[in-house]
Formats: sequence, C-alpha cells, structure tokens
Amino acid sequence: MGASRSTDDGEPDYRFTLANERTFLAWIRTALALIAGGIAVVQFAPSFGIPGVRHGLSVALTAGGGVLAALAVRRWQRVQEAMRRDEELPPTHIPVLLGGSIFVVTLVVLLVLVIWPPAGQ
Repeated sequence: MGASRSTDDGEPDYRFTLANERTFLAWIRTALALIAGGIAVVQFAPSFGIPGVRHGLSVALTAGGGVLAALAVRRWQRVQEAMRRDEELPPTHIPVLLGGSIFVVTLVVLLVLVIWPPAGQ
C-alpha cells in the first residue's frame, strides 16, 4: 500500500502538495512557451505563401497558451481538493489534448511550407 496523501489533521502531506505545485508550474512553463512561440512567429518568422497564415499560427499558439494556463489552474485545484479529501486523483485529458493540438499545428505548418514556401525561396 502506498503512502497516505493526508496528515492526521486532514491537510495533504506537504510532499504531495509540492509535487502538485511542481506539476502546475510545468504546465505554466509550457503555456508561457506557447505564448512566446506565438509572439516569435509573428515577429520573426518570414511570411508564408498564404496571407494571414503567420498571424493565424501566432493567434493559435498564443490562445493555446492561455487555455493551457487556465486548464493548469483548474487541474491544480482539483488535485489539491482530492488530496485533502484523501480521494483518488481526478483523471486528466490535458496531455492528450496538448499533444494532439501540437501535432495538428505541426502538420498544418509543414503542409503550408511544402505547398506554399515562404516568399523569396
């Protein structure tokens, strides 16, 4: 049997609380990276062969970062509440959604680059 997630006073063991916080901070770092990527695309990437693709990609990355940050806060809260109640941790679909979204964005960018290379190339 594993370690109890709660102490005698009902508060979660600090090690589990800190692990939950580290996971939350990892999600926030990923969200910030998506937002920074969105800014970098619009500021530094050359124009694609299709007008608006660069700005669309920037909006998608930036919005994805914002959504991920909101989901990370909610996930952190749900896990903390479950630990306080000494319940099973709630399931999450965030990794699958994030991985799938990044995969789709990658395919779209590759398709655009192959079919409509950046101007001047």
